[in-house]
Amino acid sequence: MTARGAIAILLSFVFGMSSAQDKPDSSLKAALLKGKLSLEGYVDVYYSYAFSHPVGGTRPYMVNYNRDNEVNLDLAYISLKYTTDRIRATFTPGYGTYMNANYALERQTLQNILEANVGVRIFKNKEIWLDAGVISSPYTNETVYSFDQITYTRSLGAENTPYYLTGAKLTVPFGAKWTGYFYLLNGWQVIESQHDPLDYGTQLEYKPNTKWDINWNTYIGNESSVSNPGYRTRYFSDLYATYSPSDEWSFSGDAYSGLQRRVEGDAIKTRQWWNANLCAKYSFSHGSSFSVRVEHFDDPFDVLIKPVTNAPGFRLGSASLGYNLAITNDALLRVESRYFGSPYSLYPLRNQTEVNKDLWLTIGLTARLR
Repeated sequence: MTARGAIAILLSFVFGMSSAQDKPDSSLKAALLKGKLSLEGYVDVYYSYAFSHPVGGTRPYMVNYNRDNEVNLDLAYISLKYTTDRIRATFTPGYGTYMNANYALERQTLQNILEANVGVRIFKNKEIWLDAGVISSPYTNETVYSFDQITYTRSLGAENTPYYLTGAKLTVPFGAKWTGYFYLLNGWQVIESQHDPLDYGTQLEYKPNTKWDINWNTYIGNESSVSNPGYRTRYFSDLYATYSPSDEWSFSGDAYSGLQRRVEGDAIKTRQWWNANLCAKYSFSHGSSFSVRVEHFDDPFDVLIKPVTNAPGFRLGSASLGYNLAITNDALLRVESRYFGSPYSLYPLRNQTEVNKDLWLTIGLTARLR
């Protein structure tokens, strides 16, 4: 039996659970054979210097652009995508310093999977999709792909929520403006589950027009693991919006808060963390724009971030200013300065002292093939 024949049998079983009027016919196998296979690529190369100049060259608290004073590769991938009117599949292996930092706890054969998923449109005449595998995360107003982000570097809020998820996603449109997404997950940014039972997530997206995109996301699950055996249920809620009133201006904002129950001594306590950021971009000529971001991340009980110093908690604000030059529609040159400040000494220096602030200067060249 061929691979496509096996897939057709499996999908026939899945589709057989739908209602009789939507039951697939013999055209399903033909649709598989007529699918479109596309190739996409992406390369993001950067140089960045931090005035704290960290020992070993790796900056704490970040997974993107986290190597100091060297030219390096943040992320590169080649993506294979297969699509028909009923089937879609994506396989995207990734490489770079982002993959090294964010996938370090995954098993070796899983450490280079940026995305790997397959989806089926359950009913022939309805846009209801079921996708499963390693998928992109819906949380916050930023993704790991810098090309379409307002600022070049990623916010503290995005760096400390999942960039990827593993599980199943059900997409259900509620009319022309509303879409719901429902997730059954292995956990909070993991490929292999580290606990029982599975976790849950939701996303509600509202697009009233072409200018606004508003999203509310949730997560609930037991976060007990080998690294955090005392952790229990985590509750998380995230709200973000993007607004593009004209060709010149773009805005984006995100706010979220989480509650983590965990064992501390002989008691179970609930600890909170939160984030807020606001981004803006102004395009002043063809291919040229300025971008800014202000943000604050507050994790006083070290739920997600444990300081590398002896600081009593993690509180950090940041302000960014960048210039973006579109060399072509698929190549960007970006320069960004970014200041960090905290009431605590979060940055160790090479002279064995600690400071409460840092400054980054980052330049990047990004290209995509599509």
